[in-house]
Amino acid sequence: MVHRASASHIGSALSMSDIAAVLFGNIMKFDAKRVKWEGRDRFILSKGHACAAVYAVLAALGFFEYSELDAFGADHSAFMTHISHKVPGVEFSTGSLGHGLPFGVGKALAAKKQGNTWKTFVLLGDGELDEGSNWEAAMFASHHRLDNLIAIIDYNKLQSLDTVAHTLALEPLSSKFEAFGWSVKELNGHDHRILAEALFELPWENGKPSVLIAHTTKGKGVSFMENSVAWHYRSPTKEQLEAAFLELG
Repeated sequence: MVHRASASHIGSALSMSDIAAVLFGNIMKFDAKRVKWEGRDRFILSKGHACAAVYAVLAALGFFEYSELDAFGADHSAFMTHISHKVPGVEFSTGSLGHGLPFGVGKALAAKKQGNTWKTFVLLGDGELDEGSNWEAAMFASHHRLDNLIAIIDYNKLQSLDTVAHTLALEPLSSKFEAFGWSVKELNGHDHRILAEALFELPWENGKPSVLIAHTTKGKGVSFMENSVAWHYRSPTKEQLEAAFLELG
């Protein structure tokens, strides 16, 4: 998709692919044939630029045909290069960072008010935690005891132009969320087994929103993309695409 469209953000998509696979494959409730089923869990991709990973998962689950992905990044296509709610299975369009968690908090609060049991999952990038709107949302979620809200941080340590630590350091990240009243776990964001085990029993603490800090590698699985900030924006050439496919098997 990214190669065909001469698009960006393949490194960001690869860092969260395992998280998306576990969420949609093992954890969340949904029905691909009834996209608007009221009992479905809600998934919000706050780092909307990494949408290629979510589109691929939705196609694999039968929300639409794989062939529709050929239109990724094309003029007038629903498959925009930042995630679009025009795509079946996508709840919310994002692109401007720092919007996903506030929106997810609103969804979780609405579910509580209406007595619904579905959960809201929000996947955020580490760089977008520079946005103050996330910390306002974190306070609000704790205040309203939104234990039906789960945030997952794709903590690959790189953002658009440099490392997270050099741009605006986040550590101690887990302590920050604990101080904001959240229940926190940290783990390897590429290990499907431990991801599933952590997310299988939610909430981790009654009356508290949950946040999973998932340590990941930008460009995971492709050696020349891993831990390289250049692949936030770079699009693979035909030769690089073929090399990547060889490494991924």
